[in-house]
Amino acid sequence: MKRPPIIIGNNTFKFKKDALNYYKEILNSYDFEQEVSKVHFIDIISLLEYGKYYEIDNVSIVEYYRINKIFIGKVQYNTKCFQIEYEDGTIDIMSYRLLISQPKINDFDYFLIASRNAIKEDINQVKRRYFELNSKKGIVKCQETGKLSNWSELVVDHRQPNTFSVIVDRFTELNNLDFSKIEYITDNKNFLQFKDIELKEKFRDYHKLKATLRIVRKELNSSRTNMARIKKQKKDLTIE
Repeated sequence: MKRPPIIIGNNTFKFKKDALNYYKEILNSYDFEQEVSKVHFIDIISLLEYGKYYEIDNVSIVEYYRINKIFIGKVQYNTKCFQIEYEDGTIDIMSYRLLISQPKINDFDYFLIASRNAIKEDINQVKRRYFELNSKKGIVKCQETGKLSNWSELVVDHRQPNTFSVIVDRFTELNNLDFSKIEYITDNKNFLQFKDIELKEKFRDYHKLKATLRIVRKELNSSRTNMARIKKQKKDLTIE
């Protein structure tokens, strides 16, 4: 049977590899921190809609989510990625490969997404508080490198050994959770949330107890090999 073409916005691709190459070329046509053009902005928004990254009706996702701009970010090993900046200054990393491939997710994946969303505001509060206490003209020091950085260059990182994945694994074991029986809802921003408010607050409390956080530059976020220490340090940040 002939495979249907992949239609993303106004572009039609015969094969998945063609769509991947198209967005790879867009990504590689920019330098780090450079904002994409208006034409490519539309291409990327179309990809978000294609990948069901957002699901809303009767309004553009740019207006609904107050997307300020899309620019090129840096992840591990100096790899480029698309980053979405919202009007409130928060930033999401976008994987064009995942959006095009649309891999199937299982019950645990849903749980992991809802767990991240449960602590989203707690994490944002840690970053805001760090800037309030340490910012000079919108600039603070990365807690690992000491390099002066602005808001968009920094993220909140879980210090090993209690990475976010480890915290989730321990929580599910302690509570003997059956992922297939957990129900979800979406909030007013279409983020996946636990339907059971008690479960959400229970996870938030556990995460608050176990998480040791740092404000670090984005390129360090995935490289934690030198942080495998359990003893707390004075500069560790916690959720209040």
